Amino acid sequence: MNTFLVILLIAAMIATVVALVRGVISFLQESHAQVHGEGPSQASLKSNRMMQQRIFFQALAVLIVVVILFAAGRT
Repeated sequence: MNTFLVILLIAAMIATVVALVRGVISFLQESHAQVHGEGPSQASLKSNRMMQQRIFFQALAVLIVVVILFAAGRT
């Protein structure tokens, strides 16, 4: 059980990093579009979506850590 939770934690951490990198790339594309006066773009929407996913994956990772600590305290 503990091994399974650790694997889930690693997966959640990797997903957090991927969402962060994708969000930053989208943010940079958005900044480039705003400098050229194109206004809000698809990159802006994608950046917001990626950052929301990052927050979700971070919360999931914290929840998994809580479960691991709770399980470790019961043994």
